[in-house]
Amino acid sequence: MLPFSDMPYGYAPIYCFPLTGICMYVLLLICGWHAGGKGVGHISWLLGGLGFGLLLEYVNVTTSSGYRYGQFWLMLGTAPRNIPLCIGCGWAVIIYSSRLFTDNFGLPVWAAAALDSLLALNIDLSMDVVAYRLHMWHWDWESKGLSAQALTGQWFGVPYANFYGWLLVVFFYSLFGRLLEKRLITASWKAAIPLLSILISQVALWLSLFPIADLLKQYFGITSAHRLVALLALFVLLTIAGYFKRKQTGTHYFPLAAWIVPLWFHMYFLAWLFLGGFSGENRYMMAFSICNVVLASAIHLPMLAKKKNITILAPTR
Repeated sequence: MLPFSDMPYGYAPIYCFPLTGICMYVLLLICGWHAGGKGVGHISWLLGGLGFGLLLEYVNVTTSSGYRYGQFWLMLGTAPRNIPLCIGCGWAVIIYSSRLFTDNFGLPVWAAAALDSLLALNIDLSMDVVAYRLHMWHWDWESKGLSAQALTGQWFGVPYANFYGWLLVVFFYSLFGRLLEKRLITASWKAAIPLLSILISQVALWLSLFPIADLLKQYFGITSAHRLVALLALFVLLTIAGYFKRKQTGTHYFPLAAWIVPLWFHMYFLAWLFLGGFSGENRYMMAFSICNVVLASAIHLPMLAKKKNITILAPTR
């Protein structure tokens, strides 16, 4: 029997969900180890990402925002409106590793937050289409009378609003956290920055996803697809403009935690694209999935090469 009547794919192999969860916990430990060596600011940023991720997922699921989760090992809440702990870990490591990458460029705050968001979206574009077909989470097309669009609606069955939300979640947390860092300089206040950022971000996110989105659609016919394209264009422009205004830091820092997270997400879900038998479903979906991984490699590999060069040139003792 199929898990959902509007999806032609059966349950994922029995080891899939446990393996996914364990890998995310390992990534959190790697990022936690790195954060522990860097001090209170890094630790609180990582834990803030974890708390923010769990909070927004819990709010979304309990308020019936159009999707629900499959059952992983460690779940928070009461089924069927419960959330996997590993999903919060995923938010935390993606937000944390994105900032480790972005901080290399000395970008202005708004540009840095925009680049964080684009890096996170690059990961989500590899993950969501495949995870949805593995039944890690499920968007309810059937209740809207759109069962025929379960695999073809919007972005290969993934609502555009999901990607719009991803951009805003990372952008708000990164933006408000960075702005607060410029104002709050004592160690105790730095520890509180993620909590303050979560509270402000949650308000900004709610306003953006509900009242503002509803008004734009009602009075101007602006849909989630329009908002996604506009936000993507804005963030790309912010990043480019910020790059030309960047501070020349003269430093390069690309530790394991910065590259192991995107590497795992891209390669893991690309592997499941083929192992799950999804690659033959739609040639455009497969082509984009591969291109997205190539894009991620083009973004991150130069940083690893630069790190290698620095190691080679470093004086020996």
